[in-house]
Amino acid sequence: MEYKQFVGSIYLKDKKAVNSFADYTAAAQDPVQLAQFYSESGVDTILVFDLSEDDAMHDEALTILKRICEVVQVPVYGCGHINRAEDVKKILYAGCEKAVLNFGKECSQDILEEVSMRFGRDHIAATISSEDSLVINKERLETYVSELVLIDEHALKNCLGASKLPAIVFIPEISLDKMLSVMERAGVSGIAGKIVNSNCKEITALKKICKESGILVHTLEPVMEFSEFKLLSDGLMPVVVQDYRTGEVLMVAYMNEEAYLTTLRTGKMTYYSRSRKELWVKGLTSGHFQYVKGLSVDCDNDTLLAKVHQVGAACHTGNYSCFYRDLVPMEKKADNPLTVFEQVYGVIRDRKINPKEGSYTNYLFEKGTDKILKKLGEEATEIVIAAKNDNPDEITYEISDFLYHMMVLMAEKGITWDQITEELSKR
Repeated sequence: MEYKQFVGSIYLKDKKAVNSFADYTAAAQDPVQLAQFYSESGVDTILVFDLSEDDAMHDEALTILKRICEVVQVPVYGCGHINRAEDVKKILYAGCEKAVLNFGKECSQDILEEVSMRFGRDHIAATISSEDSLVINKERLETYVSELVLIDEHALKNCLGASKLPAIVFIPEISLDKMLSVMERAGVSGIAGKIVNSNCKEITALKKICKESGILVHTLEPVMEFSEFKLLSDGLMPVVVQDYRTGEVLMVAYMNEEAYLTTLRTGKMTYYSRSRKELWVKGLTSGHFQYVKGLSVDCDNDTLLAKVHQVGAACHTGNYSCFYRDLVPMEKKADNPLTVFEQVYGVIRDRKINPKEGSYTNYLFEKGTDKILKKLGEEATEIVIAAKNDNPDEITYEISDFLYHMMVLMAEKGITWDQITEELSKR
């Protein structure tokens, strides 16, 4: 049995979020803010529909789509204005989990096999508006598509069961009983439409009801109650906070039961401030939120380990981690490779912001992109020569040179390691 999803929808028109396909009235929030609101409210996926009328507007929409993918903690599907394989590539490279083809358009049918083979079936979905279209193309769809999106509310009754593909279905605002009956249906992978967009603040409550009804939904459900933990004399539990990607320890804080339950309910790390004697949502003032990726408890049940996605810096000093001062330096550092990349990139970026006389890095920045690209090309050639010489030490040296110059280019163009590693993780 697969998890059922609550899917938020954003309609992009003229760089604004509008109410629907037919209603171009601007929404109260801009598209990125709306996506953040959906993500923080507990939706499982966000569908972004690009309603652009030409390629220039589409390029502007792609910029917004990329920003949405950067700030949310849930998968994003990109839909609309897909006319050729290149459009699918741009949507996936913007950070989307899937590109959704409008199967009612002939051009989408023409490129289906190509984009599925090129980017992977798991990254392709399709909108279907009629049972006839689904039945006629059933074999092709099941071969090249991983999921259907039934936008037409009337398509639900006829299309479900006509294919073994899971489907996200758009439904109007209906009673709770009817919503549950839709969620229970075989083949429904999630619900979307006004019922989700208008009730985002109630997603957590709706998921609880679904779970009580035996419907499998994504929730943060611990295997232990707070009462089972061994607490300090003041009733608090220490929490060690760790970057879920690098393993770097970011900070130590404390939770009471309310903070623990709030963290589980919202997905954002919430602590108890001993100095202020109040609940403390990390990032509420600074914007440097910590999104929960996992919670573990130690063997004595007296300390929690939180693995988080850290936005910005964890420390109030502006340092990424609170543990930035070495008391007893190690004779030889055993660095996480990603941390090394981040540290070197940080120095390069600092040189760009704060130039240092005599710095080779600043020399490259002063000469500009063409010089940086020339050096990259030279270093790539050196790697080839070293590999032909079959000297491992020489290869290592030349690859290191290449990576350094690549990071200079990254800093020049404002590209971070987060963006690179996130993209690699999708490959």
